[in-house]
Amino acid sequence: MIPIDLEEERKEILKRYRKLLRTAKPMLKPGDAKIIKKAFNVANDAHKEMRRKSGEPYIYHPLEVALVCVEEIGLGTTSIVSALLHDVVEDTDLELEDIEREFGTKVMQIIDGLTKISGVFEYGSSQQAENFRKMLLTLSDDVRVILIKLADRLNNMRTLESMPRHKQLKIASETMYLYAPLAHRLGLYAIKSELEDLYLKYTDSETYNYIVHKVNETRLSRNKFIKSFLLPIEEELTAQNFKFTIKGRPKSVYSIYNKMKKQNIPFEEVYDLFAIRIIIESELEDEKADCWQVYSIVTDFYRPNPDRLRDWISTPRANGYESLHTTVMSNTGQWVEVQIRTVRMDDIAERGYAAHWKYKEIEAAQSRSGSGLDEWITQVRSLLESNDGSAIEFMDDFRGNLFHDEVFVFTPKGDLKVLPFGATALDFAFEIHTEVGAKCIGAKVNQRLVPINHKLKNGDQVEILTSNKQKPTEDWLNSVVTSRAKAKIKDALREEKKSTIMDGKEIVQRKLRQMKMEFNSEVVEQLRAYFETKTPNEFYYKVGKGIIDPTSIKSFKDYKEQKKQKGKITNDKVKDESSFTKEIKNLKGPDHDQLLIGEDMDVVDYILAKCCNPIPGDDVFGFVTINEGIKIHRTSCPNALELLSNHGNRVIKARWTSQQEIAFLAGLRIVGTDRVGLINDVTKVISNELKVNMRSITVDSDSGIFEGTIKLYVHSTQHLEKLVHNLSKVEGVIKVTRFD
Repeated sequence: MIPIDLEEERKEILKRYRKLLRTAKPMLKPGDAKIIKKAFNVANDAHKEMRRKSGEPYIYHPLEVALVCVEEIGLGTTSIVSALLHDVVEDTDLELEDIEREFGTKVMQIIDGLTKISGVFEYGSSQQAENFRKMLLTLSDDVRVILIKLADRLNNMRTLESMPRHKQLKIASETMYLYAPLAHRLGLYAIKSELEDLYLKYTDSETYNYIVHKVNETRLSRNKFIKSFLLPIEEELTAQNFKFTIKGRPKSVYSIYNKMKKQNIPFEEVYDLFAIRIIIESELEDEKADCWQVYSIVTDFYRPNPDRLRDWISTPRANGYESLHTTVMSNTGQWVEVQIRTVRMDDIAERGYAAHWKYKEIEAAQSRSGSGLDEWITQVRSLLESNDGSAIEFMDDFRGNLFHDEVFVFTPKGDLKVLPFGATALDFAFEIHTEVGAKCIGAKVNQRLVPINHKLKNGDQVEILTSNKQKPTEDWLNSVVTSRAKAKIKDALREEKKSTIMDGKEIVQRKLRQMKMEFNSEVVEQLRAYFETKTPNEFYYKVGKGIIDPTSIKSFKDYKEQKKQKGKITNDKVKDESSFTKEIKNLKGPDHDQLLIGEDMDVVDYILAKCCNPIPGDDVFGFVTINEGIKIHRTSCPNALELLSNHGNRVIKARWTSQQEIAFLAGLRIVGTDRVGLINDVTKVISNELKVNMRSITVDSDSGIFEGTIKLYVHSTQHLEKLVHNLSKVEGVIKVTRFD
């Protein structure tokens, strides 16, 4: 235990507090510093006995969160005060009423939005999802709740080092699942990139460190290249009297990783490893013309790739982002992404929502069109109001609204509608009006008749066709991507279901009357069980829909009478489950289980998840399922992100012991140039060298290129790696990769 120097800590706390004040100074109004000091004193006092997992005083955390709010998001005094106090209600004796009395209603509402919900949740719901929904409810009133939450999450991710492994996985996955897309949606690109990088650092440290090492390794040659690339552009910009700054920055670690994974290429083949940003000073009314002039200068020197031009100036993205992107070919044969924007656009791109508000007043004076961000917040508000399903369902809908790029489409009168990428004619119909959506039977896109699930493209002009006979069906949910459309369809289906249930109930009552049977809860429960439905409502629904034939209720009466005559059925005595487990253990021997699970690292029964086939040596976690006990997943499993972020409370630690020889199924994909005898050499390596059992091999050869997949049984990750290494050495084999 390292002794704590309280005097040193006191000095460090004050140093951090003064840094916060210094950074915030330019945006403080008279009297603000006094309020911030008061909030700091309250927080410092409330947290004085508390420490973080790392052993540091807890007050460091609220101070750092407040600093992120000022420095990286550009928020003001109310947010600083709220950030300093954001954990006091949750972790100390202070109540929301005390906050309201001392700091006013606004701060109290923000802190209420940031305070987690405590208490019991219904079975099948998720505490994380409920908390997230609560936080979003305040979004429509005050977006600062979300911005402070992002600052809080960024600081948690920066200090994740001291957390236990399973907590790291849960927090990192939740961040990647919700907070990184949210930062992206609010235009906070720097924060989004850092959150993604930190996610990779804690879930796949090996890949993260490899990419960081590679990026650093190429830094000197990259800087030299950028210098010579920019020289002619800088000279021409100066000659044309532009005031400008140029930044050259490598792509984020996560975006490089993503590219490698998506395109299945090594680091060396990621061509746009860095972007160059030209930021010019320009008057609001000249911005567009000036940016295009700079584009013209860049493309005078370097040839652009026409497929890679992105004009976010004429039609800004929904989160307010404006910029002109082009990818050009340098003299050394390398592609370089060049982003052209003004100081105002750069400010919005870096600081997102807060900067967007700052410029909004100026824009309003110059009557530019309404912002996509405001429209998005209106959408979220309507989604929250209409959503009475489970919180997890809501999170999925909401998350679907965060990711996408947009498509720009037009109404028959020429009004522009912005929809997420992948939106269909049915999404467009619901965007116009709920009634139009509910009665949609098809559409005309650019005068051509199309079905409701037709995907829209940029520039399409869409006219919706309706019929009063049309009603939404369950299938419609597969034909839409917008949360608004999904919510409205679910509402309509719920209404439809309610009336079907009422019809079914009436039919059942009528049938029972005819058979001289009483209609009570006991009989209904027996009917439910007899027809193998989960709830009475499901039973009524199936009767109402005609899935259960009302006449078959007569067979239930006959069954009941037979049962009465048979009398009591004796029950077999069932062995106690724990003694049964013990017996199995005796038969299998004590060393059979090779996975340690849970806080106390016990040996517990588990099953390996089919979605990712973990093998010993893989980084894994346990997940408590509802029906199938504990399932073991790889941390890189395609489903891990969703499981860890929505159900973190059901995640348990798991690690492999040094296990005996047990075979696990793994898959390898081999790519190479075809030659006679290649298959023979590959199978020789597998069977002779490592005594591995092969389950299946499929090979395809086309125009001299050979592609094969092999499923085989191995003992561990090291075993598999050795095999991959040996297969890579076979003449003609270019690449060997593992697949799930």
